[in-house]
Amino acid sequence: MSAQNDYVEIRDLTVEFDGFVAVDSLDLTLLQGRVHFLIGPNGAGKTTLVDAVTGLAKASGLVRYGNTDLLGLKPHQIVRAGVGRTFQTATVFEQLTVLQNLDIAGGVHRKARSMLRARRGIPSYVEEALDTIGLGALRDRPAGVLAHGQKQWLEIGMLLVQDARVMLLDEPVAGMSAEERDETGELLRRIGTERTVVVIEHDMEFVRTYADVVTVMHAGKVLTEGTVAEIQANQKVQEVYLGRTVEGATHA
Repeated sequence: MSAQNDYVEIRDLTVEFDGFVAVDSLDLTLLQGRVHFLIGPNGAGKTTLVDAVTGLAKASGLVRYGNTDLLGLKPHQIVRAGVGRTFQTATVFEQLTVLQNLDIAGGVHRKARSMLRARRGIPSYVEEALDTIGLGALRDRPAGVLAHGQKQWLEIGMLLVQDARVMLLDEPVAGMSAEERDETGELLRRIGTERTVVVIEHDMEFVRTYADVVTVMHAGKVLTEGTVAEIQANQKVQEVYLGRTVEGATHA
């Protein structure tokens, strides 16, 4: 798909748990080539939205990527369709090396027969991912000894070797040092030029620095969308998300 038509179209998406509407008739379009941030207070429905898109939460409505409605697919089929996600806690194989983690993740696009054959060298897509995430020097280290930020980068690398064209990242910089946050932001910029990158985030300084577009969610709906400057100037956002009165007298 070209940049002109590589996007995720979400229409009338609803997720309900025992009568509680977590995502409420939500409409959203996620375009390739820009880093798109989802922000909002706890309980706004951000992670539930990502769960619905990736097949982990039952939903109604439409989530179309290319010519496929993702809501009709199982999670592994959604991965094969080119949509991947990370979680708030990195899900890497801690006993295996960085290289082995990437090689296993890349197996999603290889036939079982080729998986059983002995490997000769490192696949080019694994080498490229190692270079992109900056973990080449640590390729033979067990993932369990990596720093917190490095585990997040490895998880992003695992999406790269799966050839995920849509990446949904759930609070990737939570718990990172300032230096790790900056390196992560630059990584998102590098991978975001040719992909649809969506980031759930609470770190507003990180959002201000690296967001191309911001969607603010509240009570399962889209409150507003725009650039960082537009979001910061929006009175509804100040009242609902930043927890302020109109005069700015109180803060969350």
